[in-house]
Amino acid sequence: MAKYNRILLKLSGEAMAGPASFGIDPERVKDLAKEIAAIASQGVEVGVVVGGGNIFRGIALAAKNMDRVTGDHMGMLATVINSLALQDALEQIGANTRVMSAIEMHQVAEPYIRRRAIRHLEKGRIVIFAAGTSNPYFSTDTAATLRALEIKAQVIAKATKVDGVYDKDPMKHEDATMYQRISYTEVLTQSLGVMDATSIAMCRDNSLPILVFNLNTHGNIMRMVSGEPVGTLIS
Repeated sequence: MAKYNRILLKLSGEAMAGPASFGIDPERVKDLAKEIAAIASQGVEVGVVVGGGNIFRGIALAAKNMDRVTGDHMGMLATVINSLALQDALEQIGANTRVMSAIEMHQVAEPYIRRRAIRHLEKGRIVIFAAGTSNPYFSTDTAATLRALEIKAQVIAKATKVDGVYDKDPMKHEDATMYQRISYTEVLTQSLGVMDATSIAMCRDNSLPILVFNLNTHGNIMRMVSGEPVGTLIS
């Protein structure tokens, strides 16, 4: 029995890259699609936001004298590429899926319309939200929070490459301690870097919980929606 009826799953672009640090790994995307389709088949309504870091990172190019707004727009288009790849993998295994883009491109994806998105979810379709918020200077974390609030998701499931939220970087510090639960304010004051400050503050102001879990552990998406103790709950 699923704990959540409607979730917003936030994936990084790197999740699409698999062992490589860039590009799209078809096998990795296929595995992701199977896990997402499995929870949808349990009756969970799933919205997805994918980053674009595996293809393009706007901030990195801005540091190389490219205009930040241009870089961010290119980053948004990278999320559309990832969204289409995930849609294709989902549809190949029979999952009804829609890509809705914040930047209108009718030949490629539906324009994002909140009521239509909710209707898709109610009909059991997996909805992938592409192109961020369509505004520069806003990350895909903020886009995920915005869409989660708009569709009235019960939780943001933030998929990462570590088991949860730690007091310091577990990749660099062996003595890092993982939190089971932590408050929004603690995440902000300790600068724990789970999501950007704007998205954490939005979740806090609207009482939207964030569940941070390890995407690389197979079956964690199903465990998370089933309410098993996976990762860290920020609330």
